[in-house]
Amino acid sequence: MSRRPSHPVRLLASALAAGALLTTAACSDGGGSESASDTAAEQAGVARPDAAKQTPTGSPSVPAALTEAGAKAALLTEADLEGGWNQVQDADKWRDRLLVGKVDVAAFLTAKSSATDCQALLDALYDDGLLGDPSGPSALTGFEQGDSRLLEQVAGYDRAGLDARLKWLRTLPDTCDEFTATGSGGAERTVQVTEASVPDVGDARAGLRVSVQGDTDGGPATLTLDIAAVRVDTSAVTVMGGGLEGGQTDSVAQAVRQGTERLKTVLDGGTPSPQPTTMD
Repeated sequence: MSRRPSHPVRLLASALAAGALLTTAACSDGGGSESASDTAAEQAGVARPDAAKQTPTGSPSVPAALTEAGAKAALLTEADLEGGWNQVQDADKWRDRLLVGKVDVAAFLTAKSSATDCQALLDALYDDGLLGDPSGPSALTGFEQGDSRLLEQVAGYDRAGLDARLKWLRTLPDTCDEFTATGSGGAERTVQVTEASVPDVGDARAGLRVSVQGDTDGGPATLTLDIAAVRVDTSAVTVMGGGLEGGQTDSVAQAVRQGTERLKTVLDGGTPSPQPTTMD
């Protein structure tokens, strides 16, 4: 924010003369909270020397807008996660084809529900649209650990749309508590949606646990995902983790903490440390 230039102050010769005389008189007077010179200066329209200290001239710092480079810098690294997570290079293609064991997760999740909200949730799983379409920069990264996967997105959004989407996520445990979705071959999937806790970080947050039960590759399968989204000003961190062996509650919580801290550092104009500062 640019500072408004100060206006020139025109001093009257008579006021200066009076100020000089009163200053001399004030030197012999040790009492009083305001010197005579201050009084004369104020009468002449001159601010007291310490006025700038008494009146705040700045405004609270405003986070910088997220840039493409900033979104990428805010992404998690392997050092931010415990438990042997390995970073992958094709996380942006997980929405098209993601193999977990022998299960094609993308095909497994291609199911239709009669409920609009529940269908929107299914469509957003392992996608980059859980919080709606970003209006600013967006970056993705992914990690794998055995048959489990963890996906993180950092993106900039329209503030009103972002708050509305977070509010929508919080309603899903009620509106989509348990429902049936039908796959392309007619196979039914039982989907359960419950609320999940999210670390108290950022400006606003929402968390879900989603389990999808069905048959694939000739046998039963259950995909469980822990989901967390955190808003920082008009940007957000979204983390989704899980697999066929259950959710990843602890890893998702850790990823949210570290990811939010990295995003805040970027928005404050800094560079995230290659090593995390706090590890639980």
